[in-house]
Amino acid sequence: MDSPVEIPYQSFIKIDRKSDTAIYMQIAHQLINAIQRGSLPLGAKLPGTRTLSNILEVHRNTVVSAYDELFAQGWVESLPNKGTFVIGKNEEKPLKIKNFDKSNLRLYPQITGFSFKTTNILDNPFEHSECEYMFNDGVPDIRLTQIDQHSRIYSSIMKRKAHKVLGHYNHDGSEFFKKNLSNYLNLSRGLSISSNNLLITRSTEMSIYIVSEILLSEGDTVLVGDLSYFSVNMIFQKAGVRIVSVPVDHEGLSVEGVREICKKQKIRMLYLTPHHHYPTTVTLSAQRRLELLNLANEYGFAILEDDYDYDFHYDKSPILPLASADTNGMVIYIGSFGKSLAPGFRTGFIVAPENLMKEMRKYLGIIDRQGDILMEQVLGEMIAEGEIHRYLKKSLKVYQERRDRFIDLLNEYLGDHVSFNKPSGGLAVWAEWKTTVNLMQLSRYCSQNNLFLPRTLLYQNKELTAMRLGYGNLNFDEMESSIRILSESTRALIG
Repeated sequence: MDSPVEIPYQSFIKIDRKSDTAIYMQIAHQLINAIQRGSLPLGAKLPGTRTLSNILEVHRNTVVSAYDELFAQGWVESLPNKGTFVIGKNEEKPLKIKNFDKSNLRLYPQITGFSFKTTNILDNPFEHSECEYMFNDGVPDIRLTQIDQHSRIYSSIMKRKAHKVLGHYNHDGSEFFKKNLSNYLNLSRGLSISSNNLLITRSTEMSIYIVSEILLSEGDTVLVGDLSYFSVNMIFQKAGVRIVSVPVDHEGLSVEGVREICKKQKIRMLYLTPHHHYPTTVTLSAQRRLELLNLANEYGFAILEDDYDYDFHYDKSPILPLASADTNGMVIYIGSFGKSLAPGFRTGFIVAPENLMKEMRKYLGIIDRQGDILMEQVLGEMIAEGEIHRYLKKSLKVYQERRDRFIDLLNEYLGDHVSFNKPSGGLAVWAEWKTTVNLMQLSRYCSQNNLFLPRTLLYQNKELTAMRLGYGNLNFDEMESSIRILSESTRALIG
């Protein structure tokens, strides 16, 4: 064991004589911190009080008081005729942290000693509020999730298969899950893929980031809908590409708009959410889907198809994705599996030809080598046992009832002020104001009345005043209260 005089106590004990904290407490806290960090090994012998007082240039009684504090907190023990030692040699339980003096935070540097790049592109756009009611952009209601049942499956796998699934890294994903997910996507999306065409990620955003890293270079042109998903636009902007908006109407993205741009410049990628366009919720027509595939083949651009809200359809069967009709390898299909489940049970995926998949696995191996193979095993069993199908069928009935009720309430409270269409699926309604309203001011009015409207839901320019109003997370009573507040605030604002 190191002798006490070989340990550089002056390197980790810094005394601030202007601090409100007593000097003996400063010494005690910093010794505790040194033990926690390993600077003072378990079982190490501390210097005698006279020796340490000379090293630190303090009175011996100050060191005595510091040692008494360490002894009282259970960090050291005093052995007769031997000295004072750090407790912990052969300890099976970690020592519980008794206290932490936040004044010691001043010892850590507040700024770096080197320069680095900063960006405002990736500033967090999301807001939080203590309001009782709030609208979001359309997320499921976690209260409908059968968390107990999912947890039991998770616990069962831990007991039965933990030694198989936790004993190694697998950034390629669980083969069991990939096999079941590929079957699920083939049946529900009309795809014809194997597990070799799948990459498992943590989220849709991670999927888009990986695709962008491989396919996009600074200065490339990417087409998106006007309007488009802000989070995805942030990823594209970070990649240094030029984002060009394409008009969107009641049939979805304008094919003519895409064709006119292609005639004038080279396009690298088109991003779209054809099932329910974000944020307007319109569905891309089947005819336009085929026309976009033909344009991609003709002009050689990739299509990044996001299956946003694909699982949530009510009135009729969903139109199959572009990827189901792609025979030339022009479409990269991404999505989030288990969106109707609790957030901790969801995962992202990418579907693409094998040559691109090979390259994407390299990137995933860098940013997420470990993966979450245990959760993938859980999701794989939920697919294999039909649990996902049963849960979706049950939850879709609830969400359809909520959509219908939400539409009725909008007509009742705001029919004179906004126009909207009843969406065929998804968890949100696109509402456009008939009269000019300052949406930021309206948001402040609502907040004063206990309703939170995040700025990410507000869309306003010279030609448009609109909101994306999510209803999926609201029960009937919460819907009525929220829309009533929005209605009252609107009337108070426009008179």
